Amino acid sequence: MRMGFLVNPIAGLGGKVGLKGSDNVAREALRMGATPVAPQRGFEFLKKLKELELHQQLTLLTCPTVMGERVVRSVGLSTCILPMQMKSQTTADDTKEAVRLMVERKVDLISFVGGDGTARDILDALGGYDSTPVLGIPSGVKMYSGIFAVHPSDAAFIVEAFLREEVQLVDFEVIDADETAIRRGCFNIRLYGFLKGPFVPAHIQGSKQASPETLDEHENQMAIARFIVEGMDRGAAYILAPGTTVKGVADLLGITKTLLGVDVYRDDGVMLDVNEERMLREIADWQRVWIIVSPIGRQGILFGRGNQQISPAIIQRVGKEKIIVMATKAKIRSFEGGVLRVDTGNIEVDSMLRGYIRVATDYREWRLLKVN
Repeated sequence: MRMGFLVNPIAGLGGKVGLKGSDNVAREALRMGATPVAPQRGFEFLKKLKELELHQQLTLLTCPTVMGERVVRSVGLSTCILPMQMKSQTTADDTKEAVRLMVERKVDLISFVGGDGTARDILDALGGYDSTPVLGIPSGVKMYSGIFAVHPSDAAFIVEAFLREEVQLVDFEVIDADETAIRRGCFNIRLYGFLKGPFVPAHIQGSKQASPETLDEHENQMAIARFIVEGMDRGAAYILAPGTTVKGVADLLGITKTLLGVDVYRDDGVMLDVNEERMLREIADWQRVWIIVSPIGRQGILFGRGNQQISPAIIQRVGKEKIIVMATKAKIRSFEGGVLRVDTGNIEVDSMLRGYIRVATDYREWRLLKVN
């Protein structure tokens, strides 16, 4: 089997620093102290391939230097390097050129490390070659598209099933999110197109499902919010994750909420649209800090998609017992297998979060959900 492998080295840069994406802001993210995320995600994927001894059944084709070669070499795998001229900073055109070269060499599968923007570029590049299957290794900030594995190790298991011809090829939605609008607090997404890819239940995240705009859904959200607000500890700090469900808490508290950002509420006021660095700098007493979060609809992902400001370092300081999860009954029904998922990028933190966690599903109503 011939597998293409490419890395978008700037994917995910904007997460922890609170830029809500990486499109057109890579330099700004680096100035704010962001560190590359994609190489490590690619390393985890290839390392798992090696552990499963799948590399012995693969001919790996990748891009020069930061777009794949360095990661492949660091894992100790052999590869064929595509004849590309690399610039000092990679662009969408480099991704499209890599895909064109992979198709010319008749790869059986294109694997890529990136986010929604990378998926869009690959879709554009494939054009009439849309029969080539694609698999995403998650490294972006949001990843609303359905083409991604839940975790880099999940991507390796999908490749294993692909080799055994135990997968079904399906069309996955590629979601186009306007990151400029998102940074202004406007949730503007649309269906961009479809990529064909291997489907393995529980290993593919699926596309984000927007909350239904119904009276019942809104009443359920506000009932949960009332329950949470009534039980809040005066004098404690509350990290409010993005989303309309958590916004209900802010509305009842009478404070502004950054809909697609992370805020910190205390009795003496609210810090709006904070990033990891500011939380670590401003919060002194971590014994009295709580996180209020709601998972992504359909994907069921609790941490690691769109809320990377709440980083592994933050989660470790707060602890699992002080994480308040909110989810309406309709949202829970949308989760595949009825479970939650985490993909923080830190193995220890992911392990800490696994098991069961309490989820507020209505007024004075808790439900235990498993975290995979």
